[in-house]
Amino acid sequence: MGTVTYGKADVDGIGVFYREGGPKDAPTILLLHGFPTAGHMFRDLIPQLTDRFRLVAPDLPGFGQSDMPARSAFIYTFENIANVIDRFAEVIGLHRFAMYVFDYGAPVGFRLAVRHPDRLTAIISQNGNAYEEGLSDGWNPIRAYWQQPSPSNREALRSFLAPETTRWQYTHGVPDVTAISPDGYSLDNFYLARPGADEIQLDLFGDYKSNVALYPTFRNYFRTHKPSFLAVWGKNDPFFLPGGAEAFRRDIPGAIIPREHVPGFRESCMSNRHWIEPTDSITNIRGIYPWATTSATPKSMIWRATR
Repeated sequence: MGTVTYGKADVDGIGVFYREGGPKDAPTILLLHGFPTAGHMFRDLIPQLTDRFRLVAPDLPGFGQSDMPARSAFIYTFENIANVIDRFAEVIGLHRFAMYVFDYGAPVGFRLAVRHPDRLTAIISQNGNAYEEGLSDGWNPIRAYWQQPSPSNREALRSFLAPETTRWQYTHGVPDVTAISPDGYSLDNFYLARPGADEIQLDLFGDYKSNVALYPTFRNYFRTHKPSFLAVWGKNDPFFLPGGAEAFRRDIPGAIIPREHVPGFRESCMSNRHWIEPTDSITNIRGIYPWATTSATPKSMIWRATR
């Protein structure tokens, strides 16, 4: 088990908290979390990969331990969050790296890839969507807010921020919910309950339409640069459909998209929402690319790309 350290970088006046493990000179993976969690979702994954990689997991602005500027001082859009993470990478000296993107981390990371294709060595997408067919009907209430940003449509989205909804996102579709630690969703709910956090999240629900508008730009990047790519999806995700994973192959023919029959790939990942609970991360990573954590090392897309 490798050592994990914790820090906070000053990014043009915004403090970005991050956890890090692995040698500074090792191939680097930038891990970008999603909603409603933070970099803590990677807390069990990082120590298991530090023998071969440098891993950096920042909390996005407004999430986790990173600063949560007032909405009057910082406009919470995915573009602005990407700007902060872009500068964060520069501040801590990430010049060439792979990305592991999940949920909200995907449109943030894909923006970085479009801006700096020369810096990216590979992309691992865990339910990180870039295709219209990947959006399920679960988005309908949010789409309604995109189309008509009325107070009533905004208010209707507060149910997505309820504690029971957070717990559901961890447990939905999991065969044995007793295997899911409450630590993750309890911490997420703590962060969501902070004064002002709800309005920030509602702003981001509304701005998610900017990500959909950029899907053609993201796909053009995929077609042009064809990065080494691994897409991992939960088949019963109520928000991002598996078709979104399969669609990557249209633009990146060599993309690796594991199926349920991949040995060692736990059903809890393939059957639940788009979540890999931190306690499941190591099993899933080993099931998809065991060379990342074992001495038996077949040539691999990720290892080869990040060297």
